[in-house]
This record gives sequence, C-alpha cells and structure tokens, in this order.
Amino acid sequence: MPVTDVVIHHNPDCGTSRNVVRIVEAAGYRPVIVEYLKTGWTKPQLLALLADAGLTPRDVLRLKKSPAEELGLTDPSVADEDILEAMIAHPILVERPIVVTAKGTALCRPSETVLDLLDRWPPGPFAKEDGELVIDADGKRVG
Repeated sequence: MPVTDVVIHHNPDCGTSRNVVRIVEAAGYRPVIVEYLKTGWTKPQLLALLADAGLTPRDVLRLKKSPAEELGLTDPSVADEDILEAMIAHPILVERPIVVTAKGTALCRPSETVLDLLDRWPPGPFAKEDGELVIDADGKRVG
C-alpha cells in the first residue's frame, strides 16, 4: 500500500484521535487528515463510511460533549435517518476517529484498533500519549 493510503476523519481535540494519527504516522504512513468539524459531512460521504464500516448512525453517535441528548437523539425510538440528518447539521455528533485504508473502514476506538487496518506497525515499544503501551519492545501488540 502506498504510504498515503490512509484517511483519518480526525478531531484534534480528541486524545483517541490524536493517538490514531501518531500510530499511523509512526508506522511510516502520511495520512490524509480530514478535520470533519471544519469540513462537515455530506450525506453520501457519511453513508459510504458507515456502510464500509458496517455501522449505523446510532453506532457512531457521539454522546459525550455533544448535543445528542439535547437534540433528543439518545431516545431509542429516533430513526437512523434522523440521526444522520442531525450529524450532517452538527458534525460533532459523529464519534471519531473514523479511519479508511485498503484493509477497510473502522471507528478506531480504542485507538489501537487502527492496527487492524495497517499493513505495517510502528516499531516497538510504542505507547499512547497517556503512556499505555500499544506495541511492546518485540513489535507485538499489547492487550
């Protein structure tokens, strides 16, 4: 895979999202970073990402530090279509980061989930910004 074939839908204020970027870059990739809070979402784009990841709008609905509850979106009776429309109007409602590679698309929470999408990993040992080890000194995944 060419080194640029990683797209990260990223929120720089999110530690998990920052960790994913660090892991991908440490593995030698130059990811395309999409700051979705600035660019927003289109309905076809979001539908394609969700379909590729096998997720529903409710699966990626951000509950913490978002207006999901105030907008009434946490009620189980709210239709996916309504959640999707709210996500387009309020990009913060989408959980992050969503990563796309040749291996697939995934919501990478926890951040080490991104390793499943990469052909190569960072050299070990490698830790998250909080110090939690992700890859040990032998290059093996921890946990």
